[in-house]
Amino acid sequence: MEHAMKKNTAFDPQDLVHFEAEAKVGLLATVGPDSLPHVTLISSIRAKTPTRLMWGQFSEGRSKRHVKQNPRTGFLILTMDKRMWRGKALWTHEAHEGEDFETYNDSPMFRYNAYFGIHTVHYMDLVETYGRKGLPMTRIVLSSLLTKLAKPGGAARPGEERILKPWAEGLFNRLDALCFLCRVDREGFPVLTPLIQCQAAGSRQLVFSPMAYGEELGGLEEGRDVAVFGLTMDMEDVLVRGKFNGFRAFSLFLHPAPPLPVLRAPLFPRNKNPRF
Repeated sequence: MEHAMKKNTAFDPQDLVHFEAEAKVGLLATVGPDSLPHVTLISSIRAKTPTRLMWGQFSEGRSKRHVKQNPRTGFLILTMDKRMWRGKALWTHEAHEGEDFETYNDSPMFRYNAYFGIHTVHYMDLVETYGRKGLPMTRIVLSSLLTKLAKPGGAARPGEERILKPWAEGLFNRLDALCFLCRVDREGFPVLTPLIQCQAAGSRQLVFSPMAYGEELGGLEEGRDVAVFGLTMDMEDVLVRGKFNGFRAFSLFLHPAPPLPVLRAPLFPRNKNPRF
């Protein structure tokens, strides 16, 4: 990605208003103590200025711990009209009061919520971004079709244990699922790439064609540790990690690691959220 897209060190000021929408996909990628990538849905992420981002915290989780141990982060913002911004940022500090704290808690999502509100605002300095981009829908559709045609049968071999639960396997194969791949680059930053064409081939393998975002996906080395975050429009999500298993015919393969379920605060009532 670093060679394929022009880097900017600031957002276009005209784009900042789009980040304020509550109905958007906001992803924060971090790196854990084990040097593995982690992805969290944080829809409150937005730009405070052209060179600084912020996001509100209402619950505890790994990403909030990770940024204090390793400030390198990646982010992705996708609006409902399919406009997208990606980049890298450095976590700098947090605040428990002030203008931004009040702004978050006065927003409709939290102002009328009797159970929880934003208790911490986190700030990050922008390192690089690549401007506003649209999703390449034609390539994504074709890539999804190729993936479906080329993926192997999902039946488990004798003696093999199921890794993905049936619900999680079904999520990756839903038509409305959005998937994103995360890897750690040479500078130690987690990098997010849309992977909407990703599908499950049984409970032990994810597959995807590189027709969409081929320049980025083509740079993946076999054996690389990656994470894939799956999300539906009902805001149900699942995160899996595993080893990238290389090119096979028309598809790319990933073997997910065994899951570690984690319960998250119920921001959305229908959220079935096993975290891997």
